[in-house]
Amino acid sequence: MKKMMKSKAGVLDNLSALGIGIAGLAITLVVVFLIMSQTAANTTVAADGNATSAINELNSAAGEIPGWVPLIVIAIIGSILLGLVALFRR
Repeated sequence: MKKMMKSKAGVLDNLSALGIGIAGLAITLVVVFLIMSQTAANTTVAADGNATSAINELNSAAGEIPGWVPLIVIAIIGSILLGLVALFRR
């Protein structure tokens, strides 16, 4: 990471890596939510009270993940901007 912060290109590479990571996270979350909704709609799962409860608990736990993403993104962008400021001060 220290090597990457020695040039403007390295800082911009960090920013593009952040974008790729967020896109990967978004795609993963969409696929997970689709799989869970299809599983919850399954008649075998709907007939079993324990399975329905487990799916609902998993949905509520996974539903909290997207709430943290903006905070993490802001923190990473802030660190990249601090790296740019430190680079331009030299």
